[in-house]
Amino acid sequence: MNAQATSVVILGGGPGGYEAALVAAHLGARVTVVDRDGLGGAAVLTDCVPSKALIATADYLSELEVAGELGVHLEDAEGKEVTDAVAALGEVNARVMALARAQSQDIETRVREVGVEIIRGTGRLVSSSEVLVTTDTTQQSVSADVVLVATGATPRVMDSARPDGERILTWQQIYELEELPERLIVVGSGVTGAELAQAYLGLGAEVVLVSSRDRVLPGEDPDAATVIEEVFRKRGMEVLGRSRMAAVERTDDGVIVRLEDGREITGSHALLAVGSIPQTADLGLAEVGVDVTPSGHIVVDRVSRTSVRGVYAAGDCTGVLPLASVAAMQGRIAMSHALGDAVAPLNLRVVSANIFTDPEIATVGISQKEVDSGLGNVDANILPLSRNPRAKMLGITEGFVKLFSERGSGTVLGGVIVAPRASELIFPVTLAVAHRLNVDQVANTFTVYPSLSGSIAEAARRLHSTD
Repeated sequence: MNAQATSVVILGGGPGGYEAALVAAHLGARVTVVDRDGLGGAAVLTDCVPSKALIATADYLSELEVAGELGVHLEDAEGKEVTDAVAALGEVNARVMALARAQSQDIETRVREVGVEIIRGTGRLVSSSEVLVTTDTTQQSVSADVVLVATGATPRVMDSARPDGERILTWQQIYELEELPERLIVVGSGVTGAELAQAYLGLGAEVVLVSSRDRVLPGEDPDAATVIEEVFRKRGMEVLGRSRMAAVERTDDGVIVRLEDGREITGSHALLAVGSIPQTADLGLAEVGVDVTPSGHIVVDRVSRTSVRGVYAAGDCTGVLPLASVAAMQGRIAMSHALGDAVAPLNLRVVSANIFTDPEIATVGISQKEVDSGLGNVDANILPLSRNPRAKMLGITEGFVKLFSERGSGTVLGGVIVAPRASELIFPVTLAVAHRLNVDQVANTFTVYPSLSGSIAEAARRLHSTD
């Protein structure tokens, strides 16, 4: 396909959409992005960017607590020790949302700079080569040689727990709060629930976390999840395991969360974090012949193709892996493939992911679950961070580095890091996995002393084979 003559229409301006637009424009295509809410999508406007900014604010407050353990104390003008820092939630949320809007605007500026046309509205496929675009005032038909669907996902809502935006909230509605909830009940202990539960705990709210499973973060590394749950309880969070929500009801001055076993939990607010659903309804997918799963996710292959020639999909609407980085990669791969550029299929084995609790959990490569289920000949080593000299200096007492390697060759197959800023520390492990380095190569690479990354080299050193 000749990119110079190719018209590309992208539905959705989130990470999958805007990254695809940049690649397509660079390859010479005429690109139109149809977007309703603002460039960056939910990831920038209501999810990743605001939630991580909120978490960062809570982290500052927790650092004040650690400072006291290091011998640093805050005093007021009269020399009296200040024991409690206070989060003004209205101000916090105003900053968070301003930051999100600024990031969205930066993305839009960049996309427009490379010649991409942006239409504010929604799109629907009429055929594989025609999109009907609806704005507030008009409808127009846009022809396309290539269509990319990147419409994302939205919070799952249950009939028995309908959000009202005031007391019963989804994770996209919490930034409208002006005052800190007195007692926040978080329903759902997956990534979103765990992150926001700890954020509000750190900001000073009383928090109850309702988990339907045996432990928090049931889909994550069990050693890491155990550390996080212990931290939650240690810092005063009430964690209710094996407690499935039946309904959430609004009261005159708060909420009641009813559990399936008959228990009732009262609070001032409830935050629903019970998953998401793809935004694929009313896109004309079935009419055009695009295959979707029973859950509504678009079926794609490793180069983002759907079942219809010329139609691609990327991001949370595909259900491949709900990460902004994966959505962006899917979008870039889609355009490279469609426009005839060199492309490597999506490889989920080298995707690094992070959970922004405190401490953070970062992972890449194979998992403990796969190892426990008998995946190949794998060696593992786990090294507590409490033994690391830099961790001692920083007052870090929780966390660890875990590495997986192939028995015999020593090839690094994966890793888990539980630590402050684990999202930064996972990068050298990701490099090792992506480039199939062995543990000796990692161990024999210089690290700064003292540093947290020194524990990565030490864990690799312990996996050295003497056979």
